[in-house]
Amino acid sequence: MKTIVLIRHAKSSWDENVGDIKRSLSSRGFSDANLVSKAFKTYHFYPDAVYSSPANRALTTCTIFMENLGLPTNKLFVEDVLYDFGGNQVRRFINSLDDHFDKIMIFGHNHAFTSLANSFGDVYIDNLPTSGLAMIDFDNDHWKDLSHGKTRIVLTPKDFK
Repeated sequence: MKTIVLIRHAKSSWDENVGDIKRSLSSRGFSDANLVSKAFKTYHFYPDAVYSSPANRALTTCTIFMENLGLPTNKLFVEDVLYDFGGNQVRRFINSLDDHFDKIMIFGHNHAFTSLANSFGDVYIDNLPTSGLAMIDFDNDHWKDLSHGKTRIVLTPKDFK
């Protein structure tokens, strides 16, 4: 069995005049990422590996989650291909994962994550919001064989406000 947790980066700040990949989180982004990650901690999910887009906002969101979940930093891998907004690169990345990993978390971007949550899962999500999380279970032994799974959890910041 394989499990993917897709987490869209938290709300970014537009206050700084920096390139897209360098945008930081807004104060709401920090608050929402803490809110969702602390709620997710109650599910006792411990991934074999954590992957993040190199974008500052995704990596910062990832760091908040890892700290709140008590995950060691040696589980984190930053992957350039996850800086993807369409989803095809992320899908290819997932399909190429080593099969000794059964549970993974990925931090990235929309439209990719809403699209992947809908194509992999069995619950339609109109839009995975910033700091939103979707956990999908698959009855597969190989990442390359993933098709449709079961959406087990969807968490969004407004669920806890």
